[in-house]
Amino acid sequence: MFNNLPLVLAVDNVTWLVVLGVGLVASLMFFLLLIIAAAYGKLWFQAFMSGADVSILSLIGMGFRQVKATMIVTAKVMCAQAGLPIDRRSGISTSRLEAHYLAGGDVMKVVHAIIAAHRASIDLDFDRAAAIDLAGRDVLDAVRTSVYPKVIDCPDPQRSGKATLSAIAKNGVELRVRARVTVRTNLEQLIGGATEETVIARVGEGIITSIGSAASHKEVLENPDRITKAVLARGLDSQTAFEIVSIDIADIDVGENIGARLQVDQAEADMRKRRAEAERHRAEAVAMEQENRAKVTENRARLVLAEAEVPLAIADAFRAGNFYAQSPTGAA
Repeated sequence: MFNNLPLVLAVDNVTWLVVLGVGLVASLMFFLLLIIAAAYGKLWFQAFMSGADVSILSLIGMGFRQVKATMIVTAKVMCAQAGLPIDRRSGISTSRLEAHYLAGGDVMKVVHAIIAAHRASIDLDFDRAAAIDLAGRDVLDAVRTSVYPKVIDCPDPQRSGKATLSAIAKNGVELRVRARVTVRTNLEQLIGGATEETVIARVGEGIITSIGSAASHKEVLENPDRITKAVLARGLDSQTAFEIVSIDIADIDVGENIGARLQVDQAEADMRKRRAEAERHRAEAVAMEQENRAKVTENRARLVLAEAEVPLAIADAFRAGNFYAQSPTGAA
């Protein structure tokens, strides 16, 4: 009996060590569970009660990946309450929301946009909304504009610094026009489509072209709708992120008579040209008169020289005996 005592004591020591180790592990696990419950228990319970399908392991992983778990859970709860698909295969899953957050996107704005589009029966899935957001566009504003069209001033005083567009009809009269363009966002072409600046530029170009093709400014004043009809017929919203709903002429004023002013300027230019030509002809006449006077003076000088040579010739004739006095009868 006493021979087996050391063996019994050794077995008891091993048992106590095992029990102590299990207790320490259990304590550590319990302490770890307390930490997890304190950090993520509230979020997990919120997601569980809302049917948002967010596991506790996903919450722990968000902590290691530096993802805002509160925002992801709130987004999932909003999607679940709005009736959006949140399944892990094709719906708005936790991993897809995390991926969009890590890519630098605005998760809450994307979720709000999808919910607004879902309420308005607009086809907008998570992939397209995330792509629009990552492209730098305001996806929520795009959905709102798609539901409630917005009005753009043409021209935009804040961008161009001008309050009206200036166009000239064929009769030379200037018209100053201010238009208002109602547009709706085209979600299918929002990525890669032209922005508001392009729409404003195209509408302004169409208005100027339409007024310029009118024979008289009175035709435009009588029928302002001819401008809008001509502009809408050109399909100015192609390859843009917007669809033009309507174009309305808000104001149209008569400006200067550019044609008359140009004619006056042309007449003044022609008059100055004729004056210059007349002055040139007068100068040429004065120069010719001076040349003629010089020639007369030169000829007189030659005549004087010729007259001076006559007495010399007579004297030479007398000396040479070649000069004879002739009698009245003709005999020498």
